[in-house]
Amino acid sequence: MRAPQSAASRSVFSRGQAPRREKSDGPIATSTSFGPGRPAVMEDEEAEEQQRFSYQQRLKAAVHYTVGCLCEEVASDKEMQFSKQTIAAISEVTFRQCENFAKDLEMFARHAKRSTINTEDVKLLARRSNSLLKYITEKNEEIAQFNLEQKAKKKKKFENGNKDSRELAEAGVVESEN
Repeated sequence: MRAPQSAASRSVFSRGQAPRREKSDGPIATSTSFGPGRPAVMEDEEAEEQQRFSYQQRLKAAVHYTVGCLCEEVASDKEMQFSKQTIAAISEVTFRQCENFAKDLEMFARHAKRSTINTEDVKLLARRSNSLLKYITEKNEEIAQFNLEQKAKKKKKFENGNKDSRELAEAGVVESEN
């Protein structure tokens, strides 16, 4: 059995029309014909969507700027010029490819039942480009080696600190005995 409807909502739905927005003094009408105000969830979702769109536009602008700088550099080296349309096209393709990379990396991590993307995921992404895979592997090994060296230094420093504190404690015990 259906819940009872008000006369206003019954007439709207019986005619197969969408609910009408009532006029408001503010810039956005927030009242519908079947209740005052919109649910807070919808407003939150719209605000989140607007924020996501704004963030995406800033990222696109950053990619466009970087591509423009790289094109200028190549143009000066090769004594040629890039049109604005060419730079825009390269920027758009680059942005879309980065989106695809991000989605692939997320899927690789999810497939491995992880919530964090790691270097193995990046290597898997770069597997089709031998030179890129080689570069990523070399950099990963350099970072791993550096981390091991730092860990060894910290361990040595910690051990030296413990020796010094033991020596001081022993010296304090000897002095108190005298």
